Amino acid sequence: MKFETKAIWVGQAADEATGATIVPIYQTSTFTQEQINKHKGYEYSRVGNPTRTALDECLASLEEGKHGLTFSSGLAAEHAIFSILRPGDHVIVPEDMYGGTYRLIKQILEPFNINFTFTDFTDLSAIENSFLPSTKMVWIETPTNPILKIF
Repeated sequence: MKFETKAIWVGQAADEATGATIVPIYQTSTFTQEQINKHKGYEYSRVGNPTRTALDECLASLEEGKHGLTFSSGLAAEHAIFSILRPGDHVIVPEDMYGGTYRLIKQILEPFNINFTFTDFTDLSAIENSFLPSTKMVWIETPTNPILKIF
């Protein structure tokens, strides 16, 4: 399928419960379970729901990937990405960044011995000089928040 066809059709099977041609927006937060850990594929919307599954499948298809992941918030997605890091790993981050990301770094990740260098990303030599043998990631936010630097 071409991009346009994938964008319209992948993840858009008719809803089995209602026959709806377009995937409904499921606004429920919890799903009824027959018993503990026995459910019909969904337990709680923060973990997943049919609407997000359809979007995940469509995005994976458009990117020619095997899986797609969507999150309830941007900070939840950031935390998932940072969770691949291990104690002793190093990350280069912009000195001007979203406050929620800054607090995630300072209050949650640094206490786990994950190291960060806050760098002026408008200065390429500053970025190059921030690399360490333990650098595992370069975190980019552009435009930055709150100063709106572009790099």
